[in-house]
Amino acid sequence: MALQALQSSGVAFRKILSHFPEELSLAFAYGSGVYRQAGPSADQKNTMLDFVFTVDDPVAWHSKNLKKNQSHYSFLKILGPRIITLVQNNYGAGVYYNPLIMCDGRLIKYGVISTSILIEDLLNWNNLYIAGRLQKPVKIVALNENVTLRSALDKNLKSAVTAAFLMLPESFSEEELFIEIAGLSYSGDFRMVLGEDKKKVLNIVKPNVEHFRELYGSILQENPQVVYKTQQGQLEQQISHIMDPPGKNRDVEETLLQLAHDLDCGEVVRLGLSSIVRPSSMRQSTKGIFTAGMKKSVVYSSLKLQKMWKGWLSKTS
Repeated sequence: MALQALQSSGVAFRKILSHFPEELSLAFAYGSGVYRQAGPSADQKNTMLDFVFTVDDPVAWHSKNLKKNQSHYSFLKILGPRIITLVQNNYGAGVYYNPLIMCDGRLIKYGVISTSILIEDLLNWNNLYIAGRLQKPVKIVALNENVTLRSALDKNLKSAVTAAFLMLPESFSEEELFIEIAGLSYSGDFRMVLGEDKKKVLNIVKPNVEHFRELYGSILQENPQVVYKTQQGQLEQQISHIMDPPGKNRDVEETLLQLAHDLDCGEVVRLGLSSIVRPSSMRQSTKGIFTAGMKKSVVYSSLKLQKMWKGWLSKTS
């Protein structure tokens, strides 16, 4: 199963996890602190480690985390775990981030999301925020036996492949496919204009083609829509295999397959992705001012702008 390629037994990541309440349905590390990226994020040692913790009961989890790690929270800690959970679930993309935390000698950022909200995003791309993170290689540090969650994680990867196919010609390379997949959750993201390195997608994919191959290889080999020539790293779409999916309650993948009959399907998909990502990313960034606090927000934003500036300098030099 493609999901198996996500899993990791990193000792350092598990040690960091030991500082938090144990009740996690999923925990993963992602970003340039985990997988080497080209450009300004190339120095992994000094890069902040990014984590996402998925929890079944956010109120109970935040209650325990406030006792263990109260200093991680902004002024919202005064309002207690129920208000923190309310802010987490109902604003932005359903995730609550605590950035710029020192843990085991490393600077980390961690986000907390409800299991049910993550499953909805994985299946329906409501926000394409954490679902988008999981379309790229990550290090899974903890994953319980929740069958629904595991199935949704796998479905998210298959939907990402289907969406990318619709934006590609009949014949294309692995790298072209992975660039499309990695770019899905950045479509319309305002941070790609202000704050994020504009070459970010390319910088993610180029050094990590092998990791993308591990993540998507089995899906591509089993997909009837494409002939996957693994030795040459080339793929050819088989348009005749695209059919109308049955049923009214369609998930993302089935909806995308039906779009394949539209001659402008690639542009339709891009516009659709932008309409999801743009408002989601803006709301989540605004929410970060309250969840991180003003001081941390200023520091975190300045680090992002420095990275963008380095990317611009490397491009012009």
